[in-house]
Amino acid sequence: MFRLSLLSRRVPAARLLIRRSLVISRSLATAATAPPSKGPTGVVLLNMGGPSKTSEVYDFLLRLFQDGDLIPLGRFQDKIAKFIAWRRTPKIAHHYAEIGGGSPIRKWSEYQAKEMCKLLDEIAPATAPHLPYVAFRYANPLTEDTMKKMLEDGIKRAVAFTQYPQYSCSTTGSSLNELWKLSEKVDPGRTIKWSVIDRWPTHPGLVRAFSQIIQQQLETYDESVRDDVMLLFSAHSLPMTVVNRGDPYPAEVAATVYAVMTELKFKNPYRLVWQSQVGPQPWLGAQTQNTVTHLVKKGQTDMILIPIAFTSDHIETLHELDIEIIGEAGAEGITRAASLNGHPEFIKALADIVDDHLKNEEVTSKQYPVLCPMCDKDVCKSSRKFFLE
Repeated sequence: MFRLSLLSRRVPAARLLIRRSLVISRSLATAATAPPSKGPTGVVLLNMGGPSKTSEVYDFLLRLFQDGDLIPLGRFQDKIAKFIAWRRTPKIAHHYAEIGGGSPIRKWSEYQAKEMCKLLDEIAPATAPHLPYVAFRYANPLTEDTMKKMLEDGIKRAVAFTQYPQYSCSTTGSSLNELWKLSEKVDPGRTIKWSVIDRWPTHPGLVRAFSQIIQQQLETYDESVRDDVMLLFSAHSLPMTVVNRGDPYPAEVAATVYAVMTELKFKNPYRLVWQSQVGPQPWLGAQTQNTVTHLVKKGQTDMILIPIAFTSDHIETLHELDIEIIGEAGAEGITRAASLNGHPEFIKALADIVDDHLKNEEVTSKQYPVLCPMCDKDVCKSSRKFFLE
C-alpha cells in the first residue's frame, strides 16, 4: 500500500489508473447487488395528430369527422363525414400550405418522445430501456401501425401517455377507446400489458414550463405596460352536447390556467377562451376570435394568446391563432406565447410524469374509471374494463 501511494504521488498516470480501478470495482459491486431491470418499457405519446403534407388532408379529415367521440353526428356519421371531409379539404389543404405544407406535430411529438426516454433511462434505470413511440388518432403514425411496430420490437409493457394534459372524452377518451379496439384486433393475446397516464393538468413541471414561456413573452413588452398585458389562455372548444354530458375537460383546463396564474402571482389580467369551433351547433365559449375583436374595440390592444391545451405547434396555433386571429386583428400589441414544443422544462416534466407513474405502479388515475354522468356509451365502459383488468 505504501509503494502504491508513493507511486501515485510521483506518477499522475498511475494515480488516474488507481481511480479508474476503484470506480470499476464499485460499479461491479453495485451491478451485482442491483435488482434486474423491468424493461424494456414502451412509452407511447397519444395525440390527435395532423397531416404532414397536403396530400394527407382528406384522409385526416375523414378520420376526424368519422369519430363520434370527437364530433357526434348521429346514425349517418360515416356518410356525413365523407361529405364534410370532401367539402372542407380544399380550404384546409390551403391552410396547411400557408404554414409550410403540413403540420409539424409529428416532428415535435417524435422529438418529445425521444428526449423524454433519454431522460427516463437516466432517472429510472429500473424500467429501462424506455423506447419512444407516437400514436396518432387521425394521421400517420396511426395507432394501429404503432402497435404493430411495438409487437415487432418485443414490447411487453407499455405506458399510454396522453398528450392532452386535460382529459376529454373527445380527445384522450377517443384515443384510449381506439387503443382498446385495436388491441382486440392487433394483439388479441394481450402480449402488451398497458397502463395509462390519462391526465396531468396541474403537474408542477407543466405549470413551470408554461409560466416560463409566458414570462419570456411578457418581457418583449415595454416595462411600463407589462403588468397590464391581457393573458388570453386559448383551448380547443367542445360541443355543448359533450360539455352537458359531464365531460371534465372545461374544469381541468381551468385548473391548468389557475395553476399557471398562481405561478405568475396573478400579476396580469387574464381570461380563458375557446377556439376551433366547427359546424352550426352550440360550442363552449367565449370564442377566442370574438374575444380578441371585442377587447380591441374596447381599447385593449396589448394581449398574449397562450395555447394552454396544446403540447406542440400545429394548425390551431400556426394558422388559427397566428394568421386568422392575430394577423387579422392587426394590432402590434397582440402576440402569441411560444408552444411547448422542445422546451427543456416540458421535456423534463414528461419524464417526471412517466417516472412517477412507473414507480407508483399505477394503472390509471382514480378519475379515469369514472364515466361522465350522462354517458351511456358501451365503448367507454369496455375500454375502461380493458385497461383496469
